[in-house]
Amino acid sequence: MLSIAAVDPTTTVGSPGLWTATIVGLVLLLAVDFLVTRRPHEVSLREAGTWSAVYIAIPLAFGVYVWTRWGSQTGIEYLTGYLVEKTLSIDNLFVFMLLLAAFAVPVALQQRALLIGVLGALVLRGIFIALGAAALSRFTAAFLVFGLILLATGVKLLRDQRSGAQHVIDPTSMRSVRLVRRFVPVTDAYHGTRLSVRLGARRALTPFGLVVVAILATDIVFAVDSVPAVYGITGDPYLVFVTNAFALLGLRALYFVLHGALARLVHLGYGLAIILGVIGVKLVLHWAHTVWPAVPEIPTLASLGVIVAVLTTVTLTSLRASRRREAVETVDAVEVH
Repeated sequence: MLSIAAVDPTTTVGSPGLWTATIVGLVLLLAVDFLVTRRPHEVSLREAGTWSAVYIAIPLAFGVYVWTRWGSQTGIEYLTGYLVEKTLSIDNLFVFMLLLAAFAVPVALQQRALLIGVLGALVLRGIFIALGAAALSRFTAAFLVFGLILLATGVKLLRDQRSGAQHVIDPTSMRSVRLVRRFVPVTDAYHGTRLSVRLGARRALTPFGLVVVAILATDIVFAVDSVPAVYGITGDPYLVFVTNAFALLGLRALYFVLHGALARLVHLGYGLAIILGVIGVKLVLHWAHTVWPAVPEIPTLASLGVIVAVLTTVTLTSLRASRRREAVETVDAVEVH
């Protein structure tokens, strides 16, 4: 049976050499991304599609390496963790889309804002992964805590989906934005990708800087959800980190590929709620199994099957619901005229 491994640095996939190579590779990829976005420009579908294909091919190729090097169990844990994190990253993209629209970010500046958001998410998740590994290695009850966090998040997502609350973002109501505005002046106009400019004797944030603050604030929220989610799949800190990193790296390009489609995934929240709920139950059962060995655990392969089935179902139902809505809107428009 495939189950969550105990967090033991002596048995993890990531050797010091592999950790070093991975971090160097990530830094190089981020450097390339910053060079690509150095000159603000509107991203074409061809450019976004090419980079998206590259950032999907890299983790899949790495998955083949993990499978052949460490066996099918580790390979399934990696692929399942990557799929979970990629799904959660799409939810990130949806929120980023709402933020960029709410702040009226010019199209030419959007990819740099997204890239800064990705970089912030990588740093924050690296911190959360280290803290999570330390907690799981010392306290078995941490599995229970992580499981309850995911269950609570799943319930919140379900409520938000039913109420439609997640489809509206008001920048003036965001705590991070209100806090910044209390202490730092904000200019009315964008100044390219500059985060701040000098106004007289004081520094002032640009609207672009304020957007970055808002995105980084949401990164914290997503880190709280995503790290426990992948720890529900594997207890290996290296696999947790690399699946998070690979899921995040392609977000900048994927955003422009899926920008139109994101609004059509109307049932994505339901799917995420189910997935987080399943992983939450998996973590709680794992904790219970360590206390009462008779308690069964959910195999990782079964988790993968559920995740694939849920994602397939919500994608199909979302597209069907979107087509119906568009048909109704078309009929209404014809009747008005």
